Amino acid sequence: MNLWLRLIRVVIAGLLGNGLRLPQECSRVTFRVWLHDLDPFGHMNNGRYLTIMDLGRSDLAVRSGLLRAARRHKWTPIASAVMIRFRREMRLFQKFRLETRILWWDDTRSVIEQVFIHEGGVHDGQVAAHALFLGGFYDRAIRKFVPIARLMEEVGSSGESPPMTPQVAAYLATDDAMRAAIRRAGEGTPSKTSTAS
Repeated sequence: MNLWLRLIRVVIAGLLGNGLRLPQECSRVTFRVWLHDLDPFGHMNNGRYLTIMDLGRSDLAVRSGLLRAARRHKWTPIASAVMIRFRREMRLFQKFRLETRILWWDDTRSVIEQVFIHEGGVHDGQVAAHALFLGGFYDRAIRKFVPIARLMEEVGSSGESPPMTPQVAAYLATDDAMRAAIRRAGEGTPSKTSTAS
């Protein structure tokens, strides 16, 4: 329930707040670490970062008009890959800001950067975690991914991607290498080993 309440707050604030121009502007949403966000060791659960990242992308989609376009055309957001690096733990009641921005895109995929930043406390302004997300929008009616240029046009952008940065290039290379390794290993093939009971 707590995650639904956060989502409702993000969507309402996005609808009532200022719009975002893509890709120049980024979403900034503030949260606080609550008891239900903690793991048994007293800091924010690793999985909770990924869930809150969904909220950051939701804010970006609402404020930019992407969500409105997706609903109008019945497009579905699809996640392909996520890479996250944890820099500094966040403990109970820590206030933090999640910044979400589009870094780059090709024909049908976009790379979104999401950064968790401490607000207040002894680590004010320091990065808690840095993530890159790879995904796009899928048109189930024609069973194809929507061209990112089309998405940009829907929100009044030029449709031209920013130049690829070294971090985006490294991320895509890592993702390509992982996909190739999974294919070589035979993804989905049952293991040939078994354990006697």
